[in-house]
Amino acid sequence: MFFFYLKRHYKIIVLFSLFVLIFAVVFSLYDLETEAVLYAALLCFCVGLVAFGFGLWHNISCHRALIELMHNIEIGLYGLPEPNGIIEADYQDMLRSLYAQNLKIRSEADGARRDTEDYYTLWVHQIKTPIAAMRLLLAEDSGANNSLLLAELFKTEQYVDMVLQYVRLSSESRDLLIRKCALDEIIKSSLRKYARLFALKKLDFSFEETHLTVLTDEKWLSFVVEQLFSNSLKYTHSGKISIYAEGETLIIEDTGIGIRAEDLPRVCEKGYTGASGRADKKSTGIGLFLVKGILTRLGHGLEITSKVGVGTSVKLDLKSAETTFE
Repeated sequence: MFFFYLKRHYKIIVLFSLFVLIFAVVFSLYDLETEAVLYAALLCFCVGLVAFGFGLWHNISCHRALIELMHNIEIGLYGLPEPNGIIEADYQDMLRSLYAQNLKIRSEADGARRDTEDYYTLWVHQIKTPIAAMRLLLAEDSGANNSLLLAELFKTEQYVDMVLQYVRLSSESRDLLIRKCALDEIIKSSLRKYARLFALKKLDFSFEETHLTVLTDEKWLSFVVEQLFSNSLKYTHSGKISIYAEGETLIIEDTGIGIRAEDLPRVCEKGYTGASGRADKKSTGIGLFLVKGILTRLGHGLEITSKVGVGTSVKLDLKSAETTFE
């Protein structure tokens, strides 16, 4: 802080030194005693030092006030130091104007986000009515394509739920209900939902009960498990899908097409599909993005390993972690 202040006022220091030099030259031209010249220079130095110290103290006080204001900027621009001159006053006026514009933009953005959330929430609930009606009609029909149609209808339901989870994840109000849950019940419930798709693709699955109780939100973790099942089913054309635990880590493995090594670091990025997704043509790059976001909210870890042509292994670290709720 001292050197910054010194650099800021170096012109004044140079000018002050020049004045002292002028006085010294004038005094020497009049053949005054050297002692008088030194005494005058010492007095000027003392006065200048006091002025410099006062200015430095004022500068430090203003700096601390601005740092405190920066930490509480969400509250408002209260506590701005008194401006030292018209230039600082202009800067403060500009800051207030920018702050007011920022509040206006944030308010408009919050309103637009709430409208979007309300719209999609309403859309999801409305679309479930015709989906339920189609399921009832298919249940009464024993046509040759009945199973295929039910499977496609199930996929439609999953995509609808994905829309709702996406909106909720980006919303400021997250309906988390953290409690101890039986992991095996969550997995079994998800497996029952996907049993028809396993059968249609003629895939085997191996499930070893974990006997784990995890501290989590049952609904959100169920969505994560179902999304991982969906991915495994989408990219596994033969073989099997295995679900088991190692300690407090849940592992979901498949014998699918795998993920390229260069794509692995980015598979959880929003909209990133990688080589496998581009080959599938229908991949959105949203599923793993939601999985990563939800697990972060829940305080769980995620690790994905894969080899092209061999399969993919997804590890969910379900150890209790410190989770921050706002």
